[in-house]
Amino acid sequence: MPVRLEALRNVAIIAHVDHGKTTLVDGLLRQGNVYRENQEVEDRVMDRLDLERERGITILAKNTAVTYQGTKINIVDTPGHADFGGEVERVLGMVDGVLLLIDAVDGPMPQTKFVLTKALELGHKAVVVVNKIDRQDARADWAVDQTFDLFAALNATDEQLDFPIVYASAISGIATLDLAVPGVDMRPVFDAIIEHIPPPEVEPDAPFQMLVTSIDYDPHRGRIAVGRVFAGKVRAQQPVAHFNRDGVRANTRVVSVFTHDGLRRVEVQEGTAGDIIAVTGVATATVGETLADAQNGTPLPVTHVEEPTLRMTFGVNTSPFAGREGPFCTSPHLKTRLLRELETNVALRAEPTDSPDAWAVAGRGELHLAILVETMRREGYELQVSQPEVIFKEFEGQLCEPYERLSIDVQEEYLGSIVELLGRRKAEMQNMAYQANGDVHVEFVVPTRGLIGFRTDLLTESKGTAVMNTEFAGYRPHAGHLNTARGGSLVATEAGSTTPFGLSNAEPRGRLFVGPTVEVYEGMVVGQHVRDGDLDVNVCKKKHLTNMRSSNADEGIRLTPFVQMSLDRSLEYIGPDELVEVTPKSIRIRKRLLDKNQRRRAEKQADTAATNAD
Repeated sequence: MPVRLEALRNVAIIAHVDHGKTTLVDGLLRQGNVYRENQEVEDRVMDRLDLERERGITILAKNTAVTYQGTKINIVDTPGHADFGGEVERVLGMVDGVLLLIDAVDGPMPQTKFVLTKALELGHKAVVVVNKIDRQDARADWAVDQTFDLFAALNATDEQLDFPIVYASAISGIATLDLAVPGVDMRPVFDAIIEHIPPPEVEPDAPFQMLVTSIDYDPHRGRIAVGRVFAGKVRAQQPVAHFNRDGVRANTRVVSVFTHDGLRRVEVQEGTAGDIIAVTGVATATVGETLADAQNGTPLPVTHVEEPTLRMTFGVNTSPFAGREGPFCTSPHLKTRLLRELETNVALRAEPTDSPDAWAVAGRGELHLAILVETMRREGYELQVSQPEVIFKEFEGQLCEPYERLSIDVQEEYLGSIVELLGRRKAEMQNMAYQANGDVHVEFVVPTRGLIGFRTDLLTESKGTAVMNTEFAGYRPHAGHLNTARGGSLVATEAGSTTPFGLSNAEPRGRLFVGPTVEVYEGMVVGQHVRDGDLDVNVCKKKHLTNMRSSNADEGIRLTPFVQMSLDRSLEYIGPDELVEVTPKSIRIRKRLLDKNQRRRAEKQADTAATNAD
């Protein structure tokens, strides 16, 4: 018979990126007696990865727990960016309700819709927290109205539509149920969780069942499987059955059991139904699989995660500089690392290609794949990656491609050029509204192909002032050719160190990506050509000395500052015949074929093939 665990709540915090999820968790932890008095605590304590702190986004879902008035509250901090939707999908199944964070200025944003859709589909009740009410331009009532309209548009049930509302300033650590009554602390948030998020209903005496939702690793204890116990209980040293995603059973044993207390995992003798726990000893368990009773165990439904929409090729670094800057640069290193990533990154796919030195890696979007590449380079890997390309599918005999819902907030003076830019990318405008601050909010549906490299063009056209957000809109018929030409590249003709004289000769031909005294090799891209087609340049050329007195041959040469090409910007820039070389110390753009004669022969062959096809 099911039992309600009134002293336990499992809740996930969901929101659009940058609406304050992690800051809210900080406030709940501070006021939940997690820290000792006078303990120094850094901001955004749940963002433990360097990349999360640098980019200001949550990438991996994380667990913590707070005890409030005798009730243990398990809290899951989830990503807000749609590219990491796989993290959201896999953790929503282990909670009983959600805190939906809404910005009091922006209201619901595109990715708010994405994460809320997943929660409502599971039947979760939501507590709406309107955050950032302390901002001067806050419009909390408007944000609530927009949120209600969003719930209604997503076909929420009457019970889900009757959502409680808490107004908060997470950064100040205060919340209130009435805007006219100033908040003092975060108690209204805690009270709303206790009152409106249902407690788990479990069968404590049934055979043990646990769904694995994330994988961690400890250098002393090894692989750690984290998930929710849906039925029964599990003790340390207990034999269990492990069911993989295909339902195949294997016998194993749980060595240790942990539960969450604040930011710590505390070892316990027993994990019980309804709680979120971690276990060690199950060396082969991965995300979406089931641990169950050794005698009468049955598998739980496998978590469904939406398929990837973008693909890139990850290959062994083959440039002349290969092996100089990273210890992991061989094909086995790359294969092992990608297979390890697949164990925890449920939205990622990786398949071998015809080449033994390259893998086809598919993900939710450019950011999803870029984060993986950046993580690998920081771990010491050298690799080369190709231009992102969309994954086409065929439905009822018709070729289809992924589309995105794109929303842009931009100043009116830049609107015309941005609409023109999107028009060339086959975007269809769906809505346009003028905001109180003078900005224009426009919404489009655009092929995912049209967004590859678009962010840089958007920032250029709007002088860096526009803000864009995207949401996957499903597959639609192929849109045909897109006019996304970006011009050619400036390609180095010889190996060596760049000189001011050589760079000054190349500078009138386009924008440079490198400065003086940088080592380059033949076939390396050193800039963007102002015209269509590539241009070979010698950026290592030295100025010939004359009889005129000169203490320095490059004296008097003034160069325009070169463009710093980050990993994200490089992935947006490259074309089909180019690669990004990624090492722990450098990011370089190169041609697939380094030799200029080979490139010319390949171009002639392509032209001949196109002529014969016509």
